[in-house]
Amino acid sequence: MKKLTKQKPILLHFLILGLTLILGACSKKGEATMLAPSKPNVILINVDDLGWKDLGFMGSDYYETPNLDKLSQEGIVFTNAYAGASNCAPSRANMISGQYGPRHGVYTVSPSDRGNSKTRQLIPTKNNDTLADSLFTLGEMFHENGYTTGTFGKWHVSDDPTLMGFDVNVGGNHRGNPGKDGYFSPYNVEHLEDGPEGEYLTDRLTDEAIRFVETNQEKPFFLYLPFYTVHSPLMGKPAFVEKYQSKEGSGGQDNAVYAAMVASMDENVGRLLKAVADLGLEENTIILFTSDNGGIRKTSNQYPLRAGKGSYYEGGIRIPMVIKYPNKIKAGQKVDQPVMQMDFFPTLQSIIGAEKNNPNLDGQDLSPLLLDGESLVDRDLFWHFPIYLEAYSPKDDQARDPLFRTRPGSVIRSGKWKLHEYFEDGGLELYNLEEDLTEQHNVAEEFPEVTAALFTKLQEWRKVTGAPVPTERNPAYDASFEKNKQAQVMQ
Repeated sequence: MKKLTKQKPILLHFLILGLTLILGACSKKGEATMLAPSKPNVILINVDDLGWKDLGFMGSDYYETPNLDKLSQEGIVFTNAYAGASNCAPSRANMISGQYGPRHGVYTVSPSDRGNSKTRQLIPTKNNDTLADSLFTLGEMFHENGYTTGTFGKWHVSDDPTLMGFDVNVGGNHRGNPGKDGYFSPYNVEHLEDGPEGEYLTDRLTDEAIRFVETNQEKPFFLYLPFYTVHSPLMGKPAFVEKYQSKEGSGGQDNAVYAAMVASMDENVGRLLKAVADLGLEENTIILFTSDNGGIRKTSNQYPLRAGKGSYYEGGIRIPMVIKYPNKIKAGQKVDQPVMQMDFFPTLQSIIGAEKNNPNLDGQDLSPLLLDGESLVDRDLFWHFPIYLEAYSPKDDQARDPLFRTRPGSVIRSGKWKLHEYFEDGGLELYNLEEDLTEQHNVAEEFPEVTAALFTKLQEWRKVTGAPVPTERNPAYDASFEKNKQAQVMQ
């Protein structure tokens, strides 16, 4: 007993010392965790065919979008935001790859020779409808940097997004729309199981996205939510349709079914953002909201912008864009400097400090503007479309001619100036967007030096990117047929 009594203070000393070391280590570990928070979650919401002016905060008096209006107040709104192309597949290809169209060859929704052959003067460039496996995509960038990745909705640039960096895919394939009667279950969409009869697709995709957030809340995630809505077929939930049928239209916006689709989209954006907040993730989550291209003018007028989806006038390529990052991005800002969706890739890559990154990007890193309030570096923006895209509604499209929304050509925006070049006839159109946002007054001859300088820049850019310019004449072209067809459709 005496021997044990002498050892007791010694054992107690070592026991206390051990506990002190353990507690100290835990304390330092907890302190380190507090000093090094996890990488931010990222949610990118991409609506299909939503026009630049189809939201309350963008100037619509007809559509009601309270959740997105709130988001616009909590983040930064880009009033001169552009899609990389004027229709679905090429726009998405540019955003997902971070590269201009000539680098990947996705120029349109195949084929590239749409419209009557007798009215096409050139043989258009062949179109790719799938991004090459060799490209390091936005999804792969997040995945390779430790993020869990999921896409929910319209993918449209390959058969399977899980081969391009996404761990989870719900409803994503090569399809460009949900098909006839596709907005209500039973669906006809690959990689999407049917829900209860009558379930609305936009609701379902949001349910799946919320489940993804709940499942992955303990680790950084990248959630890509490319809604199929508001793409045709126009189908809204009956209660919303009835509401807008009793509301007076405004500014050429009066389609109750389309308005119902916008309302459902806004409602579901609100549901997702609430789920993020309820889980305590809001402070560490970046939200990006945009549309893949301009709206269809006959469905929803975008005045003062000219034309709509499929055109390279402003109505076809200007889109809404909001970015929110609480306590990092100053809320309530509006930025008028032009930006593009291709800027998302380098910006997000920079913000998360990606060790495995893509150095071959055409976009601009916006993080100095977002996080530090620095001014954007001035740059020129380019579009290239060596293809044909037939008219939607000749009397409504406001295109250069009534048969096509797009004929082969290129476009550059440089400051306030915008130059269109058309390959068939060598036509040049120059617009001062500060004075003529409607693009009604071609001033190419009034400002020959500006026209020449921008034309030179356009040619140099095509050389750098390897942009193909179609020159082969179409043997089926018939000038008399074309003239008669133009007159016929405008009667």
